[in-house]
Amino acid sequence: MTSDSPTVLCAQRDAGERARTADALADAGLAVEEVGTVDALDAALDRSIDCVVTAFDFEDGDGFDVVDAVRDVNPDCVVILYTEHAPSDLPRGGPEQVVEYVPQTVPESRERLADIAAMAAAEVTQAAYPVPETEAERLTAVQRYDVDQLAAIDAFDRLTALMTSHFDIDVAFVGLMDEHEERFLACEGANWRTLSREDSICTHTILSDETMVVEDTHEDPRFASVDALKRLDIRSYAGVRITDGEGNAIGAVCCTDGEPRRYTRTELDDLRRFADEVEEQLLLRRRLQRGP
Repeated sequence: MTSDSPTVLCAQRDAGERARTADALADAGLAVEEVGTVDALDAALDRSIDCVVTAFDFEDGDGFDVVDAVRDVNPDCVVILYTEHAPSDLPRGGPEQVVEYVPQTVPESRERLADIAAMAAAEVTQAAYPVPETEAERLTAVQRYDVDQLAAIDAFDRLTALMTSHFDIDVAFVGLMDEHEERFLACEGANWRTLSREDSICTHTILSDETMVVEDTHEDPRFASVDALKRLDIRSYAGVRITDGEGNAIGAVCCTDGEPRRYTRTELDDLRRFADEVEEQLLLRRRLQRGP
């Protein structure tokens, strides 16, 4: 088992049963964390957990409570109920409430459970877009920026208008990267409001302090098949991530054009200066909002 193995949270009330289940999951190549109560599970949950294997009965709750706790923290996390209860007793609902079910009464139930958990966790970790290692902290940082209350929109509108003229490009924007979409705070040259994170080049930009440049999206295997980029007429891209005071990547300042193009070193240095200005505006206005 390697350090980047999918992580499974194993929740069972009985310590002996829990240890045997954890051993089976570990044998399948999974990193396993163990808890014995719903409260302990709730405390252990974060976005690093790829799958939850849980019994139904606990001293402080049941499988319904476990599913609700997981959905509150990470809606994409797979929950597998490993229990003697009949399927009719298990949670039902829309796609966000669907859970896997492995009955303890079938032969070699733990081996079957481990196989299902390994497949489910692998699907979760193979996301449609890359996620920073500090995603939970990053999302918390993004939530602190209510830009409407910060009164920064006008400043960003002026900044992006200047960028389109300075770089002679079609579109310039400032975007914040939420959990599942990019939210455009200012966008000169287009009327974009949000873009699915899996369709956004900026989801790659926030991973590094290096300037992200795509000279031709049609020639880049990461983006050549992204229909949204074609629909928005994004053929070339340059972007710099913006961070909060603690270094969390909260979004990006970017240029796009409908034609392939290169950026000179001077242009990339200028783009970083625009991003620095956005960061300073956000930090200043947050300080003013909090007061002395």
